[in-house]
Amino acid sequence: MKHALTLLTFLAATPALAEEYSRPIPQAQSATAEFWYAFACLMLVAAMYAVHRMVMRK
Repeated sequence: MKHALTLLTFLAATPALAEEYSRPIPQAQSATAEFWYAFACLMLVAAMYAVHRMVMRK
């Protein structure tokens, strides 16, 4: 029983010995990602303009 208690105490203390969390360093956007973001923005504006035209016809 004494060995089981020692083992249990060791297992309970093990997470305290874990390595400290280090935050990930954000990476810069690639040129491809910037292109697709700009494309998506332009398509959103075009879609909003199309909706505007359809609503104004009524």
